[in-house]
Amino acid sequence: MFMDVINTILSSSRTVFTSQWLSLVCDNRDRQSLRRSLMYYAQKGMLLNPRRGIYTKSQYNEQEMACALLKPSYISMEYVLARAGVTFQYSDEITCVSYQGRTIEIDGKSYVFRQINPIIWTNMQGIEQRDNIAIATQERAFLDMMYLSSGQCYFDNLHPLNKKKVQQLLPLYNSPTLTKRVEALLNGLRARSAMRRKGSQL
Repeated sequence: MFMDVINTILSSSRTVFTSQWLSLVCDNRDRQSLRRSLMYYAQKGMLLNPRRGIYTKSQYNEQEMACALLKPSYISMEYVLARAGVTFQYSDEITCVSYQGRTIEIDGKSYVFRQINPIIWTNMQGIEQRDNIAIATQERAFLDMMYLSSGQCYFDNLHPLNKKKVQQLLPLYNSPTLTKRVEALLNGLRARSAMRRKGSQL
C-alpha cells in the first residue's frame, strides 16, 4: 500500500495532490489506510502537507495549488491580465473564480477566490485546461473582472485582447449591463486606434 501511493506520486507529472484524487488513482477504498500512508510520507519529509487533504512534492506548481484548493475553480482576473499585459500593476496573489469567495494563505502566497454565478463558472468556454490547471484566457479573465467589479476596474492596455473572442464570450454572462460596458470600452479603443492611424498619415 505504501509503495503504491508513493510510486503514483513520484511518477506523476503533477506536483499537487488531493487525497480524493489519490484514492481514485490508487484504486484504494480504505480511506484510513490511505491517510496513514500519506501522513507517514509527510512525516518522513517525502511529501509536504501544506493544508488538510492536500499533499505536494517538495517543489510544487502554485497554479496547481490554486486549482486544488477549491474545486471547481479556475485562475482568472488580475493574475491572468497582468501576465498578458492588459494591466501593468503586478501582484503576487493568484486570483481565481469559484463557487465561493475566500482568501487562503499557503507558504506566504495568497490565493484569492471570487464567487461567481455557477452558470458562468461551469461553462468552460475561454478556459484552458493544462493537466490539472484550469486557467482563463485573457479575454475571459477580462470579462470576469468586468462582471465581478461591476465595471469599477481599470485596464492599462486593451490591445492584447482579441475583440472577436470577447464578443463571443459575452453571452455567457447573460448581462445586458456588462455587454454595454464592454462595448463602450471596445468602441472607445477602436476610436482611439482610428485617430492614431489618421494622425500617422498626416
